[in-house]
Amino acid sequence: MDILKKLTEEFPSVREDRAKNIIALIDEGNTIPFIARYRKEMTGSCDDQVLREFNDRLQYLRNLEKRKEEVAAAISEQGKMTEEIQGALETAATLTEVEDVYRPYKQKKKTRASVAVERGLQPLADLILAQDKAADVRAEAEKYVDAEKGVPDADAAIAGAKDIIAEIVSDDANVRKKLRNLFMKNGVIETRLVNTDKEESKTYEMYADYSENVAQAKSHRILAINRGEKEGFLKVKISFNEEIAKRIASAGYLKDGGYSTQLVREAADDGCDRLIFPSIEREVRAALTESASEQAIKMFEVNLKPLLMQPPVKDKVTLGLDPAYRTGCKIAVVDGTGKVLDKTVVYPTPGPKQNIDAAKAKLKELIAKYGVQVISIGNGTASKESEIFVADLIKEVKAETGREVAYIVVSEAGASVYSASPLGAEEFPDYDVAERSAVSIARRLQDPLAELIKIDPKSIGVGQYQHDMDKKRLDSVLSGVLEDCVNSVGVDLNTASVSLLKYVAGLNAGIAKNIVLYREQHGKFTCRGEILRVPKLGEKAFTQCAGFLRIRDGENIFDNTAVHPESYGAAQKLLELFGYTEQDVAENRIGGLPEKVKAYGEARAAAVVGLDVPTLRDVVAELIKPGRDIRDSLPKPVLRQDIMDISDLAVGMELTGTVRNVVDFGAFVDIGVHQDGLVHLSEITDRFIKHPSDVLKVGQVVTVWVKDVDVKKKRIGLTMRDPARKKVANAR
Repeated sequence: MDILKKLTEEFPSVREDRAKNIIALIDEGNTIPFIARYRKEMTGSCDDQVLREFNDRLQYLRNLEKRKEEVAAAISEQGKMTEEIQGALETAATLTEVEDVYRPYKQKKKTRASVAVERGLQPLADLILAQDKAADVRAEAEKYVDAEKGVPDADAAIAGAKDIIAEIVSDDANVRKKLRNLFMKNGVIETRLVNTDKEESKTYEMYADYSENVAQAKSHRILAINRGEKEGFLKVKISFNEEIAKRIASAGYLKDGGYSTQLVREAADDGCDRLIFPSIEREVRAALTESASEQAIKMFEVNLKPLLMQPPVKDKVTLGLDPAYRTGCKIAVVDGTGKVLDKTVVYPTPGPKQNIDAAKAKLKELIAKYGVQVISIGNGTASKESEIFVADLIKEVKAETGREVAYIVVSEAGASVYSASPLGAEEFPDYDVAERSAVSIARRLQDPLAELIKIDPKSIGVGQYQHDMDKKRLDSVLSGVLEDCVNSVGVDLNTASVSLLKYVAGLNAGIAKNIVLYREQHGKFTCRGEILRVPKLGEKAFTQCAGFLRIRDGENIFDNTAVHPESYGAAQKLLELFGYTEQDVAENRIGGLPEKVKAYGEARAAAVVGLDVPTLRDVVAELIKPGRDIRDSLPKPVLRQDIMDISDLAVGMELTGTVRNVVDFGAFVDIGVHQDGLVHLSEITDRFIKHPSDVLKVGQVVTVWVKDVDVKKKRIGLTMRDPARKKVANAR
């Protein structure tokens, strides 16, 4: 297989020369973030997502070729390699197809066919398969009768020969491929509810007597069915037209051979019932699960990235509130940089120590003492009561002092995981678990990326069925998301935690710890080049990581930008070419640089300073706004001062909400009533979309209208299609 040609066919946006460059860059050990950011001319400005998909496919194709070589060698060692087998291996497009080719030659456990072969019945099977009308099969079978070998009569000999033929048909790669396609296109997945006496079975009531075409089965339903089967509440099978399947299986083996042909047909049918159908059903279930898992992982990726990239609420003194009933609400006040100023416990929620007045008095004291500007409330147990309490508190603070305080409910998913982790204990050794959670809840509003990066992504609470996924594959994808987010934002070398630094391109946990240790021993870094003094950080790692590290107020203004050190000389020439200095950059006085470059000619300017055009554009963008945070341009979180209850909602009511999770069938939106509402796929837009993620992403602020409310079941149906506009359209 020509892997380069295959990749350019599958990635039409990547020219062959650029595909060759990407492969070379990957093979040289360059990281995806580095390639995406600093080798745009070589890749055609491919973004990190395309590069990761390209790399995944490259590795699959290489593994496929390696497996083909292994299989070819194994068959050749047996002396059974033929041009036909070699051709089948060369045309195999998947690992499954390669294994199909290898199946007849793979060492098997003891089977009925292998027993028959041991009894010397292979020649009889070959005779029957030849289907010669002139052959007297029964008379030939008599020759193989041998009680000592377990062949007492001619019928037993024929039965053994049929077992051999059944396995031959079952091992036929072409037969298996055709039947697999039949199952995938025309099969029906059917489920039946069992163990109905258990309360948990109600979760799977929709699958009590359920069937759906395999080809149309949605990923989230496949995963739900799998979980129900695993938990013992569902029986699952794939049904199909067995008669057609058997005709397909035997078609290539039947001749007009009278009695012999009848025996071959019986053997092929037996091979289908006993060997092929169960095996193919398992393969189809596995393929459906793999596809559904990839979709679920993709959804996790789609949700995780915008969640991590939510704009930070910077420079605001924040009060984090971790809600609880019996043990009280843990409080932590942090300054604009995330430094903990104070902590306490209050009891505003129902419980043995409830004291709303004392809780209000204590929080008013903290708000006044530290100038608290926003309250971040975790959305876990007792969140609703805490939110009501905070809304009342804010009204009183404003009435008594005129101070404006806002609040927001944040997802506390993973906060308890972080709090009980070694990292949490290391960061706050003198705090208990709940106190650490309160700090985390405050900080995840101030800088979601820096705080959420400390938590296992599977515990962050977005996506679907993430705990059912292949751990290695999920971790690989999520690590890629974390890496892309961290490197696209950049990391302050003098303040970043190990949790952040380890995701910088070219670094790992060990080097990240060494950087922090060096910083603690020698003080702040004053230039990027100084990190070369960090143990185990060599030139190669420096090349990969340097552009993603920021040093504010350092010796070189370029160190506070995404300009790579390899381009410092070119950046200096660029400034000189258009009459600017580094001081102008530091004082934001080069706003007119883009226009000057365009007037001069980008290609000409790039040639003069020694850059390619894509890199020139990036350098210009960085010099205009040194130290910029790309998250600042995104819509800010919705801060609230009052609260609504689900009972306050009415059909048609217009609300502003924040997307909390995007799934295959729609999106869940926080509208400030503690219970997220569902915008079904059909209610997202008037135009056709394949998936909610085509339009929505986590953290996005949207306008919605209440479609229906079920207070008893706490279900809220929302629409993003303006009912008023719809009425006007209908009136016309």
